[in-house]
Amino acid sequence: MQPYSKTLSLPSSINNLVEVEAQIDQLHESGLISDAIYGNVLIATTEAFLNAVQHGNHSLPSKLVKIDFIVSKDLLEISVLDQGLGFDHNSLPDPTDPGNIEKANGRGIFIIKNLADSLIFENAGSLLKMEFNLKVKELIDA
Repeated sequence: MQPYSKTLSLPSSINNLVEVEAQIDQLHESGLISDAIYGNVLIATTEAFLNAVQHGNHSLPSKLVKIDFIVSKDLLEISVLDQGLGFDHNSLPDPTDPGNIEKANGRGIFIIKNLADSLIFENAGSLLKMEFNLKVKELIDA
């Protein structure tokens, strides 16, 4: 497989979510993302983009969200960078805690952690890096 990379630099508007979805659809339609992980990639990436727009850049269209898509061998790497000050990802409240169950916010990072195979924060939290294994292991009935 030939390595693939694409960068999107989008103004901070939820209206640009369609561009992110279109890029993931293109990767899927070209066969770089299988049906088995398409949903995980789509949900995790759109959630990361929305967090960058709303929480990182405070929905200011003058600020950009940069998304890098890199496919190499059996790995898809997606980086989402906002122009905000970052956040302490280690001090997020647990959305499964009974006191947080009915809260409307606070589930995005939890969802991403559970959908991506790897999640790393850099640049004080304004850069989120996700990895997805493209080679899905088949389940074998024993």
